[in-house]
Amino acid sequence: MKRLLRVLRNTILILGIFYAALFIFTRVIHYPDPISAIKLGLAPASKTPTLMPWHVIDPASTPTAIPVTAEKMPNEIMYKGTTLPFNEFLKQTDTNAFIVLRNGVMTFEWYKDGVSQQTQLPSYSVAKTMTSIMIGQLVAQGKIKESDKFVDYFPDLKNGSSFDLVTIKQLLDMQAGVGVSDNYPSGPSGWGVAIAQMYATTDLNWFLKNNRKMAFEPGTKSEYRSVDTQMLGMIIKKVTGKKVADYFSKNVWQVVGAKYPATWNVDRVGGTEKTFCCFNASGIDYARVGMLFLNGGYAGPNKVIDKAWLKRMTTPVTTLDRDWGYSAQVWHPYPNTYLALGLHGQFIFINPDTRTVIVKLSDNPTDSDHESDTAKALLEISNLKN
Repeated sequence: MKRLLRVLRNTILILGIFYAALFIFTRVIHYPDPISAIKLGLAPASKTPTLMPWHVIDPASTPTAIPVTAEKMPNEIMYKGTTLPFNEFLKQTDTNAFIVLRNGVMTFEWYKDGVSQQTQLPSYSVAKTMTSIMIGQLVAQGKIKESDKFVDYFPDLKNGSSFDLVTIKQLLDMQAGVGVSDNYPSGPSGWGVAIAQMYATTDLNWFLKNNRKMAFEPGTKSEYRSVDTQMLGMIIKKVTGKKVADYFSKNVWQVVGAKYPATWNVDRVGGTEKTFCCFNASGIDYARVGMLFLNGGYAGPNKVIDKAWLKRMTTPVTTLDRDWGYSAQVWHPYPNTYLALGLHGQFIFINPDTRTVIVKLSDNPTDSDHESDTAKALLEISNLKN
């Protein structure tokens, strides 16, 4: 018995020393504590909003009413070359929320068990489109120009390399070349890659300061990199002198008539918003943002997106993954379609020809290859005649 107790005591001591060393290490590299980091790394997408600190985004005092009518979804849908029952499509694509608006009328609304209209679901890179809307407002107000260099606002980050030449335009169109690739890991073995570090970091400014090495010269090619959007968010915060969440709440969320509060995850309590991801909101309020693209940038009588910026967002200027067009943080998967797209299957799909907005929020695994097939299915649904 004494030997067993001694072994148990020594084991506890060793584990305690290991955890303490790991805790110190995570502090040095500006990571959450080990337990929090593990929870964040293993959680399904829909459970991440409360695993990082956040800033609250207040909704409209009087939400904009959305008319409702009933639309029957197709019995079957083509997905990955196979005809599936519609409900099976939702299941196989790990859907949490599926909403269809046609001409501003909600014709279909579906939620997985345990999810409701007011549930905050993560945007992942759909947040990039939200960030672009704010950048467009600042451009329209004359507070920034697309030709401005990032280091014009952060001269302390100059390092004498081509990093100093990166412009707002290049950040918008994924042409900056900052060496943080979007090679998201699919398990714990990859948590040390730069994009995972940026996602989990407790100090975004520290992260960027230590990741200014360039992968290519600014403007010479296009490559999807979330760090570009994070740099745009830093500019928004610097120029407005406000938390990004506060600016977004007053100038976008409340103006579109959002019904529910949203949140934006930050690197630490009171810190900086992770504008490349980590915006969390209800499905119906994501749809309200999508409607801006069909209504000339307006929500009712209120202008949210300037006419020139709406054209900037909806006119592809380059080609990225899947040979989809891209411009100012908006995807163009098919002619005259717009898409805000996020990791794990987050979609705001907009079809101006049929005046349709489809919101699909999901829990797809990181390594699933679904975006092209899901977009085809959403295009098919958006083209249905009712």
